[in-house]
Amino acid sequence: MIVVDNLSKSYGKQALLDSISFKVNRRERVGVVGRNGHGKTTLFRMIMGEEEPDSGTISRPRNYRVGHVEQKLTFAEGTVLAEGARALPPDSHNETWRVEKVLFGLGFEAADLEKRPSELSGGYQVRLNLAKALVGDYQMLLLDEPSNYLDITSIRWLERFLAAWPGELLIITHDRSFMDNVATHILGIHRRKARKIRGDTGKYYEQIAAEEEIYEKTRVNDERKMKEMDLFITRFRAKARLGGLVQSRVKSLEKMEKKDKLETLKTLEFAFAEKPAFHKYAMDVRDVSFAYTPGRPLIRRFSISIGSKDRVFVVGRNGRGKTTLLKLLAGDLEPRSGEIASPQSVAPGYFEQTHISTLCESNTVLEEIASADPEGDPKRARFIAGGMMFEGDDALKRIRVLSGGEKSRVLLGKLIATPINLLLLDEPTNHLDLESNDALLEAIDNFDGAVVMVTHNELFLHALADRLVVFDNDEVGVYEGGYGRFLEKVGWKDEVMQGPPGVAKPAGESDVKPKWTPKELRRLRSEVVAERSRALRPIEAKMEGLEREIEARDASFRELNGELLEASRAKQGSRVVELSRSMHQAKKAADALLDELETLTQEHEALAVEFDRKLRALDE
Repeated sequence: MIVVDNLSKSYGKQALLDSISFKVNRRERVGVVGRNGHGKTTLFRMIMGEEEPDSGTISRPRNYRVGHVEQKLTFAEGTVLAEGARALPPDSHNETWRVEKVLFGLGFEAADLEKRPSELSGGYQVRLNLAKALVGDYQMLLLDEPSNYLDITSIRWLERFLAAWPGELLIITHDRSFMDNVATHILGIHRRKARKIRGDTGKYYEQIAAEEEIYEKTRVNDERKMKEMDLFITRFRAKARLGGLVQSRVKSLEKMEKKDKLETLKTLEFAFAEKPAFHKYAMDVRDVSFAYTPGRPLIRRFSISIGSKDRVFVVGRNGRGKTTLLKLLAGDLEPRSGEIASPQSVAPGYFEQTHISTLCESNTVLEEIASADPEGDPKRARFIAGGMMFEGDDALKRIRVLSGGEKSRVLLGKLIATPINLLLLDEPTNHLDLESNDALLEAIDNFDGAVVMVTHNELFLHALADRLVVFDNDEVGVYEGGYGRFLEKVGWKDEVMQGPPGVAKPAGESDVKPKWTPKELRRLRSEVVAERSRALRPIEAKMEGLEREIEARDASFRELNGELLEASRAKQGSRVVELSRSMHQAKKAADALLDELETLTQEHEALAVEFDRKLRALDE
């Protein structure tokens, strides 16, 4: 475990973290959320000792080992497998099967294991460093965007691996579905403070919204009261007859603390400019084939008709042809055979990360966004720039000084400024934080035209997809239905089923076929998950009820304590005795509730461990 106490960090005049405190307890998997640039990665760097806090401390037990993914892509061994095995504990250096399990889970193939690490693409070199962190001898893992460079089946494998991780975990990710499937707790960095709760991101954001609403209502109410008291004091200060009332209000006013209005936080907000559509189908793809190398087709005789309001999501492992298909649909590539046709009224808009190179480096953000629709209203370009978080003078920054993430937002702003009725999106969620991802999901949902989108983000797939183009096991096909139904009825043919770390495996077992098919394993896992829910939910409901009752008792105790102080000052002896008895009874009742809560917590933890063991056994 680690304990962070009164930690503060600033860069110049910009304060990132202001006296934050929290601890990560045994076996907790903590998702760290917060807007881009608000200090998540800085917190990780301080925990790792790569940066020093301005004040405060980070404590951890002696010999407590914390691992993270190395950013430097430097390798010392001659093969991928040997490089991965370097991270094994000293007493496990011969257990290379553990490294194989992790590498296969992260999307490596058998032929990759004997390659030199330098032969790998940049994305696979990052995966190799991730694999080294996962097989290392650590009690805590710090993972900053571990799903970057991973495809959908690798992300799903990593979810299962981390959910079974026997130690502690701190994880940053822009993928809310991934975080909610892994984390037991959420640590939010918000307005330079930190708040940790048990639950998922939905519970955290609901709690923050409710607290800020209460704060703002209280602030407005206090300001009204303060103005009324100030007016009373001004009007009646000279009236001797009302002197007592005036002094009472003066004292009350001095005690009241003026609350500052909450700073408005920048949030990505937008809606796509829609061009009226007068067509039934947005695109008709007939028997399209494509190959970069003659004789080795990447896409074979693929066909699909895309309706004018369809939500088509393209999914599959990396390197199978998803981006190539989108480039074909966008007209960036010509098919080797087949035909792609659209009605004249179709106006497509295409977003692809590498297109940031098409931005004019000498233009300002505002000029670049306005260039997408030269005849459009200049005020709308300014509005879109603000929606992309380039407000005021930030909209006048030159493209050449922007970061990769900022350029990606400019690219998205240009797409928003263009009147369209067909959206072609290739992984637009990269470089966006959780809040911005939510805004994008809402904008796509409200878009009145057709959408074709490549993504590994299962939240988008579950929320939006009504048809799928599936690249799986060297095949591409169309699935008529949503993502949840696809997982239930079909599943991924090439999904790797791996177990958690530290489970002994007999020599030579790496080539043994899985005990269950993916479909059977999903059914068995769903039965265990359902059983887990039936067992734990009643206990969790009781725990929540007890927590609410304890909070109510605590509030009552504080109220009684306040009354006792007033009675003591007023020398009301009998009232003091009465209140003291009431406080004793309240404390006794609260202690009983705390004991009951502790018993339930232990019961819940024991059951949760048992169900985790059952799930791990299925994945072995």
